[in-house]
Amino acid sequence: MRILLSNDDGVHAPGITALYNQLKKDFEVYVIAPLEERSTTGHTLSLTHPLRLVEVEENVYGCSGYPADCVLMGLGHILPKRPDLVISGINHGSNLGQDVYYSGTAAAAREGVFHGVPGISVSTTTNIGQSKRKDPWFETASEFIHKLVSKNVHEHIDELTMLNINVPNIPTSDLGPTQVCPLGFRNYSEAIEKRMDFRDRPYYWIVGDYLGSAPQEETDCHVLEKNSISFTELNLLHKQSDSTQKWRKFISDL
Repeated sequence: MRILLSNDDGVHAPGITALYNQLKKDFEVYVIAPLEERSTTGHTLSLTHPLRLVEVEENVYGCSGYPADCVLMGLGHILPKRPDLVISGINHGSNLGQDVYYSGTAAAAREGVFHGVPGISVSTTTNIGQSKRKDPWFETASEFIHKLVSKNVHEHIDELTMLNINVPNIPTSDLGPTQVCPLGFRNYSEAIEKRMDFRDRPYYWIVGDYLGSAPQEETDCHVLEKNSISFTELNLLHKQSDSTQKWRKFISDL
């Protein structure tokens, strides 16, 4: 199987490195990721300036653009043949609820889907704080993704559909049952902080403090609080999906 990896944390980020090292043991894997962090850049494409490409090592490339640019670069220029699957991550922090619309991680997976390649975005929820360990448990997410790929998950993803997966920041042994669930909703403040620069001119920071998730049971936001992996199917045409039972059966066989 041929896999294209990308992310929004950058080509040197530990999350994508952990996933690459896990998957390349058994699959043909290529990495094309931004040369710098591109978090919360959404589905940006570089249409008004050129892209630069740096070969970091064999099959690993850094791109000056955004996550969606990286996937296009892989599909149209780098990979010798079309990939079977695009995986974006492992993101450092969650992508829950409406955050998927801001997420560069989700955008990379979505770009693959737009071009007929099944896509998965995966995040380790380091901003939820299940673990006090200094280094995130990226191996938990990478092992789960390896299981999915080994089960030919790409053959089960519907057309114009992607998977969004969030993994608790804990050891695999402490995980609860994986939950197939819809997106929830996360509440953020609308605060804008005004500051003054050294020339006494105002500038502003979007504060965006997290205020908790909406009280909807069994959404991805709440699943993580139970130390379980959230597994969400996102149809990019916003069609009603009837495949929840299919995914529950698939996961139970892992």
